[in-house]
Amino acid sequence: MAESTKQQVMEVRAGLSHALGAAENALERAERERDTAVAHWERVRAAAEGRERKLAAARDERLRSIEKWHATELGALSGAAAGAADRAAPGAAGEPWHSWDATPLPAAAELRIGRLLLPTAPGAAEETPGRPWQWDSPEPAAPESPEVPALVRLLDHGHVVVRGDRRLGDDVVAGLLLRALGTSAPGSVQVIGYDPEHLGGGLAGFAALAPARVLTFVAPNGLAALLDELVGHVRRINETVLAGEYSSLRELHTATRRRPEPWRVAVLLGAGELNRHERTQLDRLLRTGAACGVHLIVHGPEVEPAAGIEFVTAAPGADARMSSGGDLPVRLDPGPPPAVLTATCRQIAEAVAAGPAPVALDSLLPDPGEEWRESSATGLSAPLGDSPQGTRVLVTLSDYPPHALIAGPSGTGKTNLIYAWMGALAARYSPAELAFYLLDFKEGVSFARFAPGRRDQSWLPHVRLVGVNVNTDREFGLALLRFLGAELRRRADAAKQHEVTNLAELRAEDPSGVWPRIVAVVDEFQVLLAGRDSVTTEAVDLLEDLARRGRSQGIHLVLASQDVSGIEALWGRPALVAQFTLRIALPRARRVLAEQNTAADSLPRYHAVINPDSGATDANQIVRVPAAGDREQWSTLQHRLWRRLPQNSPPPRLFDGDVQPRLADSPDFRALTPEDSPAPMALLGETIDVMSRSARTVLRRAPGRNLAVLGTRVEEACAVLATAGRSLAAQHTRDGARFSIACFDQDAQAAAEALHARIPDCGWYDASNVAWLLEDAAAESTAALPADRPHFILLYAADALPGGKVAGDQLRTVLRQGPERRLHVLGWWRGAGLLRDSLGGQASRTDPIGAWVALDVHGSELAPYYPGAGAPNWYPRPWRALHFDRSVHRGAEVIIPYGAS
Repeated sequence: MAESTKQQVMEVRAGLSHALGAAENALERAERERDTAVAHWERVRAAAEGRERKLAAARDERLRSIEKWHATELGALSGAAAGAADRAAPGAAGEPWHSWDATPLPAAAELRIGRLLLPTAPGAAEETPGRPWQWDSPEPAAPESPEVPALVRLLDHGHVVVRGDRRLGDDVVAGLLLRALGTSAPGSVQVIGYDPEHLGGGLAGFAALAPARVLTFVAPNGLAALLDELVGHVRRINETVLAGEYSSLRELHTATRRRPEPWRVAVLLGAGELNRHERTQLDRLLRTGAACGVHLIVHGPEVEPAAGIEFVTAAPGADARMSSGGDLPVRLDPGPPPAVLTATCRQIAEAVAAGPAPVALDSLLPDPGEEWRESSATGLSAPLGDSPQGTRVLVTLSDYPPHALIAGPSGTGKTNLIYAWMGALAARYSPAELAFYLLDFKEGVSFARFAPGRRDQSWLPHVRLVGVNVNTDREFGLALLRFLGAELRRRADAAKQHEVTNLAELRAEDPSGVWPRIVAVVDEFQVLLAGRDSVTTEAVDLLEDLARRGRSQGIHLVLASQDVSGIEALWGRPALVAQFTLRIALPRARRVLAEQNTAADSLPRYHAVINPDSGATDANQIVRVPAAGDREQWSTLQHRLWRRLPQNSPPPRLFDGDVQPRLADSPDFRALTPEDSPAPMALLGETIDVMSRSARTVLRRAPGRNLAVLGTRVEEACAVLATAGRSLAAQHTRDGARFSIACFDQDAQAAAEALHARIPDCGWYDASNVAWLLEDAAAESTAALPADRPHFILLYAADALPGGKVAGDQLRTVLRQGPERRLHVLGWWRGAGLLRDSLGGQASRTDPIGAWVALDVHGSELAPYYPGAGAPNWYPRPWRALHFDRSVHRGAEVIIPYGAS
């Protein structure tokens, strides 16, 4: 039992020991597992914290990247917006006031009222994440954040309604008006102010525009009349200017580059409640006015939102808004500085008073491919400019009206108008259809550009004759009228031959003939008619005949003058004046229109009155004439037309009264050839005529065929003798004629020797040996038979011939009998009385002198050598001479001695 108990105790003890060992092992293992779990938990927690830190860092970096991207994109968009605004509102349309200056633009622009406050990301460059987005501060933007102007559309687009604060709203209105005025040509914007509360005080800064009628005010009770007037403008423009061809003035301007109507901007300030009629008219203008250039700036009356209306809410700081800007705040600009406003308005008023600048000559011309397409069979028609309504004003020369009078004081653009008219005609009609004959009596070279010059060898292809600097050569004007009279007779004879009555019928019957319409332009024509002499008498008679009969034969006269009120020779012949039914009056022109027609008194610069009905008031057409005097523009047109001429086309005849002609350039001199002719001719100088002829005296075998040059001007006398000697020598071979030169004036020695050197085998005589020449010549003159060849004796200062009575008798023998023996004297006497002494005294006959050239000799001294009881009407002029040949002339002719060549 005891063993059993002991055994049991030992078993129990063994079991407990085993259990304790197992428990200790389990505890140790649990403690190890716990330590492992704790270590794992620590690693997991550390990993989680590290992950959280990485995610936070990635989040912060991403946020910074997004913020930076947004800032960059916003900056780019702001820059693009600023660039677009600069393009939409260049110059005066968008410049801030501190740098503002009026700069007219070619087209209407959007107008600045302030600047947009765009959303920004402040501190985007800082490292602080999570910054909230906010609106740009009212302060000026930083350099890297471009300013974006707040722009509104007004001219050619719509209307502006200003609401909110009255003072700030007035600044908005003033800024809009000044920018609209500053971006437009002076006078192209007309402002009408309606301010019943302040009686115009709201627009007081613009008062300088009122005298020029750029700004007008409406009385407090005049709103209805103003709206009615503006509605009437809209209706008129739709009916007469747009006329269904264009939808708006902006479209017309884009298509034609013309702006026929000014913009009309009506400013309605504090109008209060409108009645039914006023509301109806206002709504009509808001709906239809912008297309016709009628715009409203409204600050007071209520206006409902509609297309084309910009609403501006005036408020301080960032509280202002504009309807086209959505929710973006606007920082409004202050009003324009008073000094800038006043100076700009004065500048605009002065420019308007001076008149608008002209448009370019190109506005009158057809496209180059359409040039020279018109026919002049029934008349000539071309635009001269635009009317105030923008339509082209056509000017016609035909059977009616046939001729034109142009008048305008100096500086009003008479020459420019003639240029413009000629350019428009020359571009439409070819030289076969139109011919110009141009004459300018004032001192100057207005028409010289149409003929070849030293710098430019081109010419206007239609021009046949150009006369400049002819204020002292009235004879050239008479020569032109004579030429036109001869052309009129030629055309009339051709019309009779074909049994027709006018040019159109003649051209139809004679299609192979060349019958261009002739336009003769005479500037300052009153000079031609100024004297009470034979020139004026004949000129008026020719003018009357040309004016009366020229219309049917395509010959048209255009007479221009600074003032035609004092031309007795013209106005004393009502039948002549009545033929000039086309009247063109420039600003302040007198007497060219009907007596009661005062339309020219108020014309601005570059404008004219075109009246095709003899100046009757009802026929007035106002035209704005383009600038045609610009040499570069004209040269472009002239060269383009000139290059279309066939090669070897002859240039026009150019007569310049200030230029001495050259014998070498004379067609008559170049045509002389040696030939056996019993009647050689001596050329003397250039006649003042259209055909550039040389004056001549034929030295045939007949009594009196001698030539006397009279006067004291040595150079001119030597020039006439040299011309005669050279032309005679050119008609003979070396042995075909005999020449002898005798000189008794020291001042003429060099000229005489120069002529002697030009003529082969020419004899030379002076005081020492002239007796031999006279003795030999007297013997030839009294011989039974004429010489086998002609003998020409040229005497320089024949009145100083030495040898006394014997020499004088011998000279008279040669003068009287020599021509029949082929011996001719060409002598220079230094006075008409001295020639009479050489002929034998006061009682002697003057028949031995059949031809003479008078220089500084008055007409009364020439009576003994002139047929009839009178004397020629001659007053000496520098480098002009009077030529008379009793065998061919009814009256003396004025010539120009050839200069040295």
